[in-house]
Amino acid sequence: MATARVKWVENNTLLGLDSHHHATLMSGGEGPGVSPMQMLLLGLGGCSMIDVVGILQKQRQPLEDLEIVIDGERGAEMPKPWTEMHMHYIVTGVGLDEHKVERAIALSVEKYCGVHATLANTVKITHDFELRHRHKSEVA
Repeated sequence: MATARVKWVENNTLLGLDSHHHATLMSGGEGPGVSPMQMLLLGLGGCSMIDVVGILQKQRQPLEDLEIVIDGERGAEMPKPWTEMHMHYIVTGVGLDEHKVERAIALSVEKYCGVHATLANTVKITHDFELRHRHKSEVA
C-alpha cells in the first residue's frame, strides 16, 4: 500500500509528500502551489507522458519533444467535479512514424496509464495528437 501525506504549512499553502518522500506544493485558491484539482490534470498528463516517451524510445523513434495540453471542464454545482478532460499531445521529431506515435498514445490511455484508468470511470477523457515534423536541415 502507498501512503501519501499532506501537511498544512500556512494560510492556503499545503505540502504534499508521496510515499517516496518527494514533495510538492499545493494551495487552495491563491498561493504558491498547484491546486488539488489542477493536480489531477497534471497527474493524468504526467502519467501518460511517461508511458508514451518510454514506448517511443523502445520503438527507436526519433522523439525530440513531447508536450501534452490537458483541458478540463468542471461541473457547475458543488463540489464541481471534473466532467470532461481532453488531452492534446504535441509530438516533435525528425522522421517520426505517425502510426507508431498513434499506437504509443493508444497503449498509454487504454492499457498502461493508471491515472487514466482511475479517472475514466467518472470523467469523459478524450485525446488527439499532432506531429511536428522537423526537417533534417533544421537540425543543427
